[in-house]
Formats: sequence, structure tokens, C-alpha cells
Amino acid sequence: MKFLLGEEYADYVDSLSKPMYSCLRVNTLKISVEDFLEISPFKLTPVPWTTNGFYYDASVDSPSKHPFYYAGLYYLQEPSAALPAATIPIEEGDKVLDLCAAPGGKSTELAAKLGGTGILVSNDISASRIKALQKNMEVFGVKNSIITCETAEKLCSYFTGYFDKILIDAPCSGEGMFRKSQSMITAWEQNGNEKFADIQRSILKDAVKLLRPGGMLLYSTCTFDPMEDEDQVMYIMEQDENFSIVPIEEHPGFLPGNPEWSHSEAPSEDLKHTYHLIPHRVKGEGHYVALLKLSEEADNQSFESKYIYTPYSKKRNPEIDEFLSHISNIDPDCLELRNDKLFYIPEDSPSLSGARVMRRGVYLGELKKKRFEPSQSFAMILKPEEFDNNLYLDVDSIEVKKYLRGETLDVEGNTQDGWTLVSISTSVGSFPLGFGKMLRGTLKNKYLPGWRLMS
Repeated sequence: MKFLLGEEYADYVDSLSKPMYSCLRVNTLKISVEDFLEISPFKLTPVPWTTNGFYYDASVDSPSKHPFYYAGLYYLQEPSAALPAATIPIEEGDKVLDLCAAPGGKSTELAAKLGGTGILVSNDISASRIKALQKNMEVFGVKNSIITCETAEKLCSYFTGYFDKILIDAPCSGEGMFRKSQSMITAWEQNGNEKFADIQRSILKDAVKLLRPGGMLLYSTCTFDPMEDEDQVMYIMEQDENFSIVPIEEHPGFLPGNPEWSHSEAPSEDLKHTYHLIPHRVKGEGHYVALLKLSEEADNQSFESKYIYTPYSKKRNPEIDEFLSHISNIDPDCLELRNDKLFYIPEDSPSLSGARVMRRGVYLGELKKKRFEPSQSFAMILKPEEFDNNLYLDVDSIEVKKYLRGETLDVEGNTQDGWTLVSISTSVGSFPLGFGKMLRGTLKNKYLPGWRLMS
């Protein structure tokens, strides 16, 4: 760090003893930034490198306990970690891969940028970490995703030349997170940089095969060492001369990458268009980002469109059809009933026979003893106007907290018996929390136990 920073080194060391910054990133799948700012109870200031990220004071506010959090209106994230997904230029209809996706901060933003179009494959090699990824995708109301648990090498068997955009927030030594966690320091002392540089190269040598000609790859880490940053960008470009660095927007405090730091024999001057984020220069932790493009002339093998997944054409149960009759926007051609469980399958979903697919699309619910029980994730992809039986609760009411704690609610006024979509009401609209079952003015709570508010 002394070599990289020179006379700034003392400022960097001093920054490690200062408090971290906290960021709230608005879920534009569910609400516009403008509408959220109108109803936000928190004091927010913009994060410069995002259009929907905002600093908040964690010593004053607790966004993770607010009903808006449970409605999936935002994701809580370290500010610098929001940069990769904010930087990669996603277009509606893109096929996108988040290769190292857990716990979901980047995938949720990629899904928001897709706006329900295209396909998002969120992959992580750790099955245990995928649980958090899956929950975050469900809370956000993502419909067009596939969650896999594979190596980049195995994904080549299915996705060669398939993706328009790939984001690789690679496993790294974590130098940029030293003030976040003592465990990151301990891990660095045990492993250093070399181990992770080897892991990164093993990922990149296969990941580049997954990109279509003309596609873009964003590489990022939360470390500072050029061995894991500039050198890995050069590794990509040396592996395939059809890759070039794409300049990304520079913000105040960003430290440009440096060709002189690379160990490559012929480092590209375009490394100056990659950027380091360092805690004493920005309001965030350490990070590195680089955006690369594969030329249209590259000879990557093309994905064969015949490998498309077709939902099982089994006859649905009448109990399922009865429940779906209350919903206005479900495409029956995208539904699949498997072992009494109902799923919504994204259109043009690729076939992945033999791969470890943890979740394809959305789990909608299950048949149980001649009745259909809708899932929590089903509620999160709906809008109140898409369901014909609703209970609206004021966002600041005690009933909202009771519902989120799993309590039964007594509801005044005229109510319709049966499955009920419970939503919070605000001045800019209403947002679902989950389901309940109404009977003569009493709502039996169906909010998922593992998601409940604990206090």
C-alpha cells in the first residue's frame, strides 16, 4: 500500500479506524427512486456512482426493521459494493450472468435493471451462501432468474457464447474490507494474495467462453493488490486479443488503475480506465472495477437455441386453477407443476439438464390435501391490483408489525373470506408483504416464519 499510495499512505491507514458508511439501494422493480424519496422516513444522501443508492446514518436509522424492507423496496449494501452492478450497462432483454452472486446484492440490482425482461443466471459455488441469495431475490420480486450452484468450467457445458453481459465479483483476499471485519484481516494473513490470484485466473479462463461476441464482462474485487486487479484484466486480454477495456465513468476520489503496477510484459495503457476505490478517498470500502468488451469478430462458439427449457405440460389441479382465477397476470404457458409444487418458469429459459439448479423462476406454492397454499415468493411478485382480495394496512400502523411478527389480525369492516394479499399503503401506492387467509373478519397469518420480524 505504501508503494501504491505514496504520500497518501498515512491517510489510508487513518481511514481504517473511522466508521464505515451504510447504503440503501432502491428496488426499481417495485418503486421509482422519486416515489421512494417521497415516502422515505430516513435522511438520505446520494451515492455518487449509482442512480438509486443513498447513504444513511446507521447510528440513527434502522432500515432493516422498517416495513419497507420487508416489502422489498430496497437492499442494504456497503456503498462501494454497489459500483459493479451500477457500472455494467444492462439493457432490457439481455441474458446476464452474475457468476459469484451470493448473497445477492449485485444480482438484485441486475434484475432491477433488466426490468423483468431477459434472463438472469445467478450462480455461486457455495450451496450454503445460495440460501441468502435466494431469499434476497424472492424479497425483490424477481421473476426472470435461474439460480445455479456450479463452477465456471461446468457452466461452459451449458452456456458457451450465451450471455450478453457477465459480472464477476471475484473471490479475493479482501484487503478492501479490513475495517469491516477482523476476520478479513485474519484470512488475509493466512492466505495472502497469491492463493486468490490463482482462483481468479481459474474462473476467468472459463468465464470468457460464456460471453457472446459483442458482449461485455465486468470484473471486480474488494482488494487493492494489482496481482488480483490489473494483472487479472491483462490475463483476460492476453488470453483473447478480442477483449478490450471499456472506459467507465470516473467519480471524485476514484484512483485510476496503473499500467506500471501490472506484472504483465506489455500492460495496456487502457488500464487507466479501470478504477480503485480506497476508503480515504471515497465514502465506502475498498473495491476495484474494470469493464471489458468482446469484439463482434470474436469466434466464440454460439449458443444453440434448441437447448430451451419447456415447462412440463402436466394438467394442473382444479384447486390451483381456482386460486389462479383470482390473479390477472399469470401466463399459464409458463407454469409447471412438479411433485405437487407449482413454479413460474421464465420465458426462453435455457435447458440445464444435469446442472445443479437451485431455483428456476419463482416457486408459487404447493398442493396440500386438496387445497393450494401460495408461497411467500408468490406474494412478492404481485402488485395489489393483480389480486382480487386485498387487505391494505397503513405503513405506520401497529397492524403491520403484528402481521410481520406472524400474529393473527382482527379486521374491521366488510371483508371477503379466503386468501388475502396483505399490503402496506403509502401516499405513492401499496406494496405486498405476503398472504393471509380471511375468515369472518379474522386474518390467519401466512407470513413465512423464517422471514418474520423478531421485535
